[in-house]
Amino acid sequence: MKKFLIILFCLTSLKTHSLEITLSQGTVKPTPIAVTNLFSNNSTLDKLGKNIASVISDNLQRSGLFIPINQKAFIQSSESLSDQPRFEDWKVIKAQHLVSGKIETNNNKISIEFRLFDVFAQKQIVGKKYETSKNNWRRVAHIISDAIFQRITGEGGFFDTRIVYVAETGPKDNRQKRLAIMDQDQANHRFLTDGSYLVLTPRFSPNSQKITFMSYVKANSPRVFIFDIETGQQEIVGEFPGMTFAPRFSPDGKKIVMSYSDPDVGNSEIYILDLQTRSTERITNNSGIDVSGSFSPDGKNIVFNSDRTGRRHIYIIDNKGKNLRRISREAGSYYTPVWSPRGDMIAFTKQEGGQFYIGVMEIDGSNERMIAKSFHVEGPTWSPNGRYLMYFKEERSSSDGTGGESSLYSIDLTGYTERKIITPLGGSDPAWSPLMH
Repeated sequence: MKKFLIILFCLTSLKTHSLEITLSQGTVKPTPIAVTNLFSNNSTLDKLGKNIASVISDNLQRSGLFIPINQKAFIQSSESLSDQPRFEDWKVIKAQHLVSGKIETNNNKISIEFRLFDVFAQKQIVGKKYETSKNNWRRVAHIISDAIFQRITGEGGFFDTRIVYVAETGPKDNRQKRLAIMDQDQANHRFLTDGSYLVLTPRFSPNSQKITFMSYVKANSPRVFIFDIETGQQEIVGEFPGMTFAPRFSPDGKKIVMSYSDPDVGNSEIYILDLQTRSTERITNNSGIDVSGSFSPDGKNIVFNSDRTGRRHIYIIDNKGKNLRRISREAGSYYTPVWSPRGDMIAFTKQEGGQFYIGVMEIDGSNERMIAKSFHVEGPTWSPNGRYLMYFKEERSSSDGTGGESSLYSIDLTGYTERKIITPLGGSDPAWSPLMH
């Protein structure tokens, strides 16, 4: 995705109380919100104004926290609304919040303005204006959605993000796997690799412009790559025989945590690779298997899973290899732990009693709970605001009872809004980017 310039102007905004949200099991009653088409005096921009409003409305609805009101119920026109809302007209249709806006052309660019109103308080609470090129309209719609989400909920947004994943096709004993990337709403989908070699578990860098992944260009010869999304260039970080899980960037993007089996060691351990010096530091020392390292948001600690006590459990260790502690306590085997970007929770895959789960726990191992389950579900990745998870689910084959095609899913931390992510091919190993703005 090419870089582009967005010029932002802040319009008058007033304080209001944020929507109180609790990240615990249970249902959240969606907030009714009216999203109007952006008004324009230029008829050629009418369709664009509708498209922007549609993306904003769809984003908010998919969050599970908002229920957009059908535009057929609107009483006030977009043209008169561009001057001043008639709040009584919006109270009648039970809208708690109102989004309005304008779109204009300005010297080969478009100017997009939006305003967010608290209907019952009868006041504007956010107002912003953006100038950019016409083909960036969808990106601006995501940025506006984030501004609305953050102002009402008090949490960071997640709409101006991308998803990288492994696209899969072909029979399960000879499946082609290639990297693919798309916006979080599945728009702008494209393949990054051609499928001529196997790719596994891609992960974003902190600036969202690069991906690290593991690949088998040659049989039994796993390599770690860094792929630049903007230029398409890829760089071999190193070849690490016996690697079992893909690397992950440190929060500052200067290091990578990974696990592999050094021939001199004989078992899989956690290592940190300095991308500048290309030197590695061994973090764990255990006779069993230590894999799936993930940095804490401050970079000071690493969560991973290990079978050092027999069954797979989740452990935390500091980035110097000290202060090891086990945090998982319940029955079953734990895999693929990932630290929340908020720093307060760990997501993981769990297997127990012939069933797979996606679960979360606090960083001391307390309040463990399962939020998704299936015949085979694996590989959680966090949204940048720490409210949502994405993962892949493999359905049971009707012919032989084994695994069939896999698909991507997302869910919020209440566990009640699971949604299938539509992709051109089967999908696995998703990774959610940080916010791009």
